[in-house]
Amino acid sequence: MSVKRRDLIKYFEENGFSLQREGKKHSIYSNKVKTVPIVRHRTIDRITANEMCKQAGLKPRF
Repeated sequence: MSVKRRDLIKYFEENGFSLQREGKKHSIYSNKVKTVPIVRHRTIDRITANEMCKQAGLKPRF
């Protein structure tokens, strides 16, 4: 099962993260304490999405 990128970004933004900058293959989101790169694909594997949540210090949701 995969997760839509916009759902992952929405979850990050609800928890205080905002877009810091756009890279070549990633969007960089930050909450002033942690910075997390999010790949630019329409869908992201569920395991990868949960790892990004852990990296950001959020509860895995997907």
